[in-house]
Amino acid sequence: MLNHLFSPKKINQCEIPNRLAVTAMVSNCCNQDGTATDRYIAYHEEKAKGGWGLIITEDYAVNPHAMGYKCIAGLWNDEQIEGHKKLTDTIHQYDSKVFCQIYHAGRQSNSTVNGGVQPVAPSAIPCPWNREIPHELTISEIVQIVEEFGDCALRAKKAGFDGVEIHAGHGYLIAEFMSTYVNKRTDKYGGCLDNRLRFVKEIVENVRQKVGSDYPVTIRFSADEGVPGGRDISESRILAKQFEAWGVDALHVSNGVYGSHNKGTVAPMYIPHAWTIDFAAEIKNIVDIPVFTVNRINDPYMAEGILEMGKADFIGMGRGSLADPALPNKAKNGEFSSIRYCIGCLQGCVGALYTDSPLACLVNPSLGREWELNYTPVSAPKTVVVVGGGPGGLEAARIAAVKGHEVSLYEQKGYLGGQFVSAAYPPSKGEFTTYTAWIIDELDKLGVDIHLNTEVSKELLQEIQPDTIIVATGGTPMLPPIKGIDKPHVFAAEDVLLGNVPTGDKIVIAGGGEVGTETAAHLALQEKEVAVVEMFPTLMKELDSVNRFNLTKILNEYEVKQYTETKVVEILDDGVEVENSQGRFILQADTVVLALGYKPNNTLVNELKTVSDNVVVVGGALKTSNALHAIREGFDAGISIK
Repeated sequence: MLNHLFSPKKINQCEIPNRLAVTAMVSNCCNQDGTATDRYIAYHEEKAKGGWGLIITEDYAVNPHAMGYKCIAGLWNDEQIEGHKKLTDTIHQYDSKVFCQIYHAGRQSNSTVNGGVQPVAPSAIPCPWNREIPHELTISEIVQIVEEFGDCALRAKKAGFDGVEIHAGHGYLIAEFMSTYVNKRTDKYGGCLDNRLRFVKEIVENVRQKVGSDYPVTIRFSADEGVPGGRDISESRILAKQFEAWGVDALHVSNGVYGSHNKGTVAPMYIPHAWTIDFAAEIKNIVDIPVFTVNRINDPYMAEGILEMGKADFIGMGRGSLADPALPNKAKNGEFSSIRYCIGCLQGCVGALYTDSPLACLVNPSLGREWELNYTPVSAPKTVVVVGGGPGGLEAARIAAVKGHEVSLYEQKGYLGGQFVSAAYPPSKGEFTTYTAWIIDELDKLGVDIHLNTEVSKELLQEIQPDTIIVATGGTPMLPPIKGIDKPHVFAAEDVLLGNVPTGDKIVIAGGGEVGTETAAHLALQEKEVAVVEMFPTLMKELDSVNRFNLTKILNEYEVKQYTETKVVEILDDGVEVENSQGRFILQADTVVLALGYKPNNTLVNELKTVSDNVVVVGGALKTSNALHAIREGFDAGISIK
């Protein structure tokens, strides 16, 4: 069924056992001196165990000031080789091949993460996210960096990597030289395309000279940078032919640069699946070397189709490998419903990097912690009761059952998933159901005893006498003392999303956070007249800038009225009285939706502590948070039961 996906293919002399590649993603799991840690090695080993044909490790800095993050890998001196040799030796216990991506972050860095120096670039234009004015490189400095790329590649070969990938995309230093978006030079490294390609050409030649002709050298580049003045496919076709002529062995066709307005580098759930494959297909039509495609490809069937159509030779599934490192093996065995699919939320994989933390994953709470986790079943199983069937409770029940405990889960409602069910209703979030469906199926396989429509009481648990109780009852909507809040046309956002209540044609939503704005988008797509009222100066302040940008586009396109720094004073029969700096006025409405946040639902906790000495509270029942934290806390609670 997946004959193309699981066929081998060579890059130079290196045979890759299948067409599924883990593309380079910042894990931030190394030491600050660029050396490998046990955590970093185990993170990659999990993917090798899972059957990925090629693993491309991320962002090996070519010098100590080339780093875009504090804890990325480096091969700028020989002392770093030994630890990374341990990595490649580990990967080579399995069938996977491993390439080392080498790079210089250029202006997409800052002095707090790159050794305390000013970032560098072809021209003194700041990165839109890092915002430090970079130092414009001199000719002699450029020559030095070229040598450093070659030296780094040679160290990668000595460390046992099967090949190297030169990162010339995503707005990093090489990409900056290639693009008039950043490169405003008038010397031999700027101006016409030949001049702008001089830097990368010299790097390729230097790398090839040092690693030899039979060693795989690939390039990752952005086919379309997606910003005004950036490179597009018209130049990228030329790049592809040039790269091939220079002796590059494969082309990794990606997209984008840093910036909130850019959909390219790590596309969120608002962007269609496999949206860049036609760029790869254009490149493949004009070269004779293998071509990788990437971005929002998370399904083996989708990957097979791309290969079958001849649009690419390898499929990059970076985030797919985070969500489920065993995706290839499961797909090969036909176990598609057991795959934990990436949902494109960006909360852990990208969100963690904003705080310079190791990467995480909402649907896979074990990510980045593989080295310290032990799934061996316990010798003396305990009786475990989980109260609450939201994401945190489901994950707690799952991992406790994996550890061999006897697990029962009680949910007051008639369905599992908690608020994660309604979270799938807003535009572009339908894939959230894949996680809920997956974990329910896992609980069934593990034999977890599920009790729906059951309200837990002290008396019920006294009968069961569990060894451990995990309270995952989530949160309840905040109901501030607003006059008229109890009127019959006032509903909670969750009930509106789930279709539990009817809504009119004119709707005011009180609360402009993530829930309020997503509910507004959901109703606006039904072509209803929607207004959002928020007390803070900005809407959706808890969202990352990329998701905020994309959700804002929907609100604007569907003409959702947005009132910030505005307070709800009173809910009327036919509208809402609000107040801001311009005074009080009335917004007409036949339905009012409340999205004013949640408070912990933990009223049972004290009672349950009289039943068991081991009561653990997780997720929204402990503190208002999100699914990323709730699932992580549920996992930790379940796996820690001895």
